[in-house]
Amino acid sequence: MADVYESMLSSNVGRSLLSSLNLPVPTQLERHSQAQTSFVTGNVLVGAAPGGRMAESIASTLKASNATVQTPNNGSALAEIQAAGEKAELTLTAVDSSAEAAKFKALIFDATGIETSEQTRELHNFFHPVIRKLNDCARVVVIGLPPESCKSNPRQQIAQRALEGFVRSVAKEIGKKGATCNLVYVAKQAEKAAESALRFFLSPKSAFVDAQVLRVSKAKSVEADFNWSQPLKDKVVLVTGASRGIGEAIAGVMARDGAKVVCLDVPQAQEDLQKVADRLNGGMIAIDITDPAAPGTIADTLQKEYGGVDVVVHNAGVTRDKTLGGMPEKLWDMVIDINLSSEERINEALLEKEVLKEGGRIVCVSSMSGIAGNFGQSNYAVSKAGVIGMVDAYAPILAKKDITINAVAPGFIETQMTAAIPFATREAGRRLNSLKQGGQPVDVAEAIAFYASPASAGVNGNTVRVCGQNLLGA
Repeated sequence: MADVYESMLSSNVGRSLLSSLNLPVPTQLERHSQAQTSFVTGNVLVGAAPGGRMAESIASTLKASNATVQTPNNGSALAEIQAAGEKAELTLTAVDSSAEAAKFKALIFDATGIETSEQTRELHNFFHPVIRKLNDCARVVVIGLPPESCKSNPRQQIAQRALEGFVRSVAKEIGKKGATCNLVYVAKQAEKAAESALRFFLSPKSAFVDAQVLRVSKAKSVEADFNWSQPLKDKVVLVTGASRGIGEAIAGVMARDGAKVVCLDVPQAQEDLQKVADRLNGGMIAIDITDPAAPGTIADTLQKEYGGVDVVVHNAGVTRDKTLGGMPEKLWDMVIDINLSSEERINEALLEKEVLKEGGRIVCVSSMSGIAGNFGQSNYAVSKAGVIGMVDAYAPILAKKDITINAVAPGFIETQMTAAIPFATREAGRRLNSLKQGGQPVDVAEAIAFYASPASAGVNGNTVRVCGQNLLGA
């Protein structure tokens, strides 16, 4: 369904009218294209609080980009950043970041050295001169220590938790430019495992991921010759609900990243499912996931025809909206069974039969309704909050098997489902985020592909919203 509001922006008259009415004028978001050769280009400014641990990881990550890497010539950690650049053999220039002509595509700040509330002044010192000098669709990434890892030093724990308020506020200030701000908490000794997260949050692939908090734990490093452009090469990926919408986009991005994609949906969608599978040179399983025999059949098929599976994406889901007082039992049971219980049963079958390979990934699709709730969606909200609970419950268990589980929680995404929403509600829903527009199915798919990558081994137990910093919910 066309965004009528945004279509007005395509003409000078429309833009002038909206501006004169003091209405938001969204910036067209930059998204990944196959023609891009670098995850970030342009001027990237790097800063740090004294005593930070991430300078070397940042430098080695940026060395693989086409960015012009700079650091403030008056920064309090100037020597540390320059030393990290030299060690990574990265050309890094000390500049006057307050210069009038300065413009930046990305700002990265290592806040892991902040140990007291007074030291949060380092955030102001770095960002104050440059926050108004961001290019359109720029990226801001703040890196901290997981607060829960600082319990031996309460003041440090407080200061690190304070970073979340900073990131969420900055995201709201820069959203009108199509720019995003995210926070990555990196555990001690997990510095090298953070590269995948840094690449994702600095790239156009994270266009609709804004004001999010991601945790990275210690994990095996990828090989030096890891193929970042085809991270899923030779991997088998199962995508449920793959016949259309977000599921079809997920399958497409997985195939782009080199995977053999097995597309799954209900038998009624077999015709569309076959078209998706054929287009991607993938496989197909037409089955009702609520059938008691489905988990075993899926596991056996994946083992027999593909030798197992590396990534499982639980995307299949339905809504059956009614206020609680008017909701019959069958609608409650249907939504819970499809959106949550079936995923639990499939996971159990794949793990018990050892079909999910070592180093495997499970990625679940939750929803903003599972975080904030929604009128007339008590069944759906229970199911999607339960998905987040499943991630929390399984993450420490699966970590022992070198398997990760994470979730995405989409906000307003342009799909057939949102196209059916009444016009006024739909137009309002598109504006209720810091980027003032709806997301695209590919935005959800890119976040899932980030989780699925072998380079994201340190990313486990996270739920990231793909919502443009929706103004509702946590």
